[in-house]
Amino acid sequence: MSERAEARGPAFRRRRTTIVGGGAVSAKQVNGNKRHNAGEKPPQHPAKTKPAAEPSKHASHNGRLYREEDSSGKQQQELGTGPKTPKSAVEDINARLSCHVLQESLLSSASGYSNYRGILNWCVVMLMLSNARLFLENIIKYGILVDPIQVVSLFLKDPYSWPAACLIIASNVFILSALYLERRLAVGTVSETAGWILHIFNLTCMLIFPSATVLTVTSMTPVGGVISLGIYTVLFLKLYSYQDSNRWCREIRQARAKRLTRSYSCKWVTLTIVYVYMIYTNLFTSRVLFNMYYFVFAPTLCYQLNFPRSPRVRKRFLMRRLFEMVRRLLTIKVIFQWMVPTIQNSMKPFQDMDFSRMVERLLKLAVPNHLIWLLFFYWFFHSSMNFVAELLQFGDREFYRDWWNSESVTYFWANWNIPVHKWCLRHFYKPMLKRGTNKFLAQTAVFLVSAFFHEYLVSIPLKMFRLWAFMGMMAQVPLAWFVGRYLNGNYGNAAVWMSLIIGQPIAVLMYVHDYYVIHHSSTE
Repeated sequence: MSERAEARGPAFRRRRTTIVGGGAVSAKQVNGNKRHNAGEKPPQHPAKTKPAAEPSKHASHNGRLYREEDSSGKQQQELGTGPKTPKSAVEDINARLSCHVLQESLLSSASGYSNYRGILNWCVVMLMLSNARLFLENIIKYGILVDPIQVVSLFLKDPYSWPAACLIIASNVFILSALYLERRLAVGTVSETAGWILHIFNLTCMLIFPSATVLTVTSMTPVGGVISLGIYTVLFLKLYSYQDSNRWCREIRQARAKRLTRSYSCKWVTLTIVYVYMIYTNLFTSRVLFNMYYFVFAPTLCYQLNFPRSPRVRKRFLMRRLFEMVRRLLTIKVIFQWMVPTIQNSMKPFQDMDFSRMVERLLKLAVPNHLIWLLFFYWFFHSSMNFVAELLQFGDREFYRDWWNSESVTYFWANWNIPVHKWCLRHFYKPMLKRGTNKFLAQTAVFLVSAFFHEYLVSIPLKMFRLWAFMGMMAQVPLAWFVGRYLNGNYGNAAVWMSLIIGQPIAVLMYVHDYYVIHHSSTE
């Protein structure tokens, strides 16, 4: 047989390919099986015809024929990066005849395709175009209502009458009091019972003193009151964790004395206790103020003896986060420009108690309010906290998880604010479980404490008590039970998003409406 016939034979047999079930079986394999059953030896083909049968190796179990080598070779030749090898006659015929493979559409779930970045960009573009007309109409009709230059000039006009700044500076008294008390407890000059009472007194004053100042000082603005009370609340949680962690270290120190009197069968436990004791003792003998104020400024609420540290400060990372912070604040300002006229136009339906118009106005305000909430989340939990963490070389950067994929209300509250979740889990929820409290009651108590602080941060700066924030937070308990019991998957995720869009934002808007109604009715 001539060389042309030999090269033609395998190519002809290669075209006779049948799909059985999910795999491709060539005629060569079928003939080989027949000869094997008959006891004959398969014919030995020349070496030059051997590559013609190699594409059959790429036949997968699901019937999909992968030609990775051919496609990569084509891409390299098109880009000019790979060697240009001439195609053989068999490969050319195979490329022209085989143009279909068994595969799913990209939008089908069975395809495994997950790169939807282009669709996400399309959504952003559509959102910008759909809201551009509203922003332009708002500016043409009402003008610039929120001017950042006027806000800055207001602060620079009288720099000595900043009650919020003075109140924030006064918080150092409580910080230094907690530090001094812990140093006395470390050396044993104050008993544990007396130290616990003094810590509780210091923490209680941290909540009463700023609230009384905000309520009595007439020059305190609502924005300044929210900022100062928010800082005092963060310091309250930090100092509670500070005294709690140091108390655990003193308990370990007492356990060390007991361990040393026993045998060395628990030597690894003993070494761990000695190590913790040495760190705890060293913290109160050197760099005391530095360690304390590092924890005060660190983006965490839970105290520990040594924090994870990053190796260096990345300047480019800092500049990117700073640029994001400025850009998000400008975007929030633009959305406020959109919201102010709607709030002003919604006061009359609230005064007349027109429920249909009230619902229409609340739904109209829910969307921009929700956008502000999302922008604030990115500004605070991603840009600001990463900026502070990079500046302080704080290593733990897990400030949030994938709360947007939440299929239950409890998963959302456990993942959207990781610092608060860690504090509640470490200093409130687990201690209640150790005391024998029911799990459901412990979860309800956590929501109760969260509802108190939400009401504390809203009602006192506005100087009116409506309990909308408290009731909104406590409504999360039956909502979490309902969603966890009756809704799963995408339905649960949709319920979480609906609660975010028309739930707590409406409670905040109720305060804003009541504030405007009270002040406008008193001036008229």
